[in-house]
Amino acid sequence: MTDQEPEQKKHVYSVRVYYEDTDMGGVVYHANYLKYIERARSDYVRQLGNDQNAMRDEGIVWVVRRIEADYLATARFEDELTVETRFISRSGVRLMMGQLIKRGETEIFRATVTAVCMNAQGKPVRLPAEIRALL
Repeated sequence: MTDQEPEQKKHVYSVRVYYEDTDMGGVVYHANYLKYIERARSDYVRQLGNDQNAMRDEGIVWVVRRIEADYLATARFEDELTVETRFISRSGVRLMMGQLIKRGETEIFRATVTAVCMNAQGKPVRLPAEIRALL
């Protein structure tokens, strides 16, 4: 997240690094950072009242359209991490979020995620009203 982004309420999600998260070098395997930010996004939209099971039952699911990621430092076994998530922008069908993983005050991973909702036919649909109302 950059200094140019509007100051908005952030969601904070805690993660502990387990042995299974690490690679042969003892650091968090690069793909696991994507898992951490996915969990944080799911937790955030759940807290906002977005029921993803109900959406799926109606034939609509969240899909990540794009991720731009920067790996800034390494995390290791037993580290306690926090994932900060902020809304950046939205259109009728697209939502952009900035996500930052920190160990204490040290930034170790940064991503900009674009998500959309799609129907069972794979076509984009409008974002849920409760999400659109936030921005």
